[in-house]
Amino acid sequence: MKKIILTALVATTLFACKETATTKPDFDLANAKKEIEAANNDLSAAIAKGDTVAVGNSYTMDAKFLESNIPAVVGRAKIQNLWAGYINMGATKLKLTTLEVWGNENLITEEGTYDFKSKEDKPIGVGKYLVVWKKEDGKWKLYRDMANSDLPILKE
Repeated sequence: MKKIILTALVATTLFACKETATTKPDFDLANAKKEIEAANNDLSAAIAKGDTVAVGNSYTMDAKFLESNIPAVVGRAKIQNLWAGYINMGATKLKLTTLEVWGNENLITEEGTYDFKSKEDKPIGVGKYLVVWKKEDGKWKLYRDMANSDLPILKE
């Protein structure tokens, strides 16, 4: 009888250890939102400093930038060059406000608003965006970046 009880105890212990080792912790979306807001702040700071390398590194290698009035910009290097052009034209103040996030440990979608100004505080753009974030090298990075303006279309 002692052998049966001992065998059952060992089997139960091994089973419990196996379950604990293979069970993933629940995904913490609230914490991921904080990480994304911090990444947005880092992106805005990099733009303010004119650090196009840091701006580029905010995006995944296979990212796409989907802005109004231009074709899709594909890949980190091309997106970095696009941002370099904006920065060189004096666009250095970007405020991003996260409204909502949803997703899982692989991909998160962020809905937000932006306010983009020149270094002289002249408005460049104001609007809304949807961003799909993807984990790359253990960090949330921009995978798909799409925005559109709330400003009226200028008629000539």
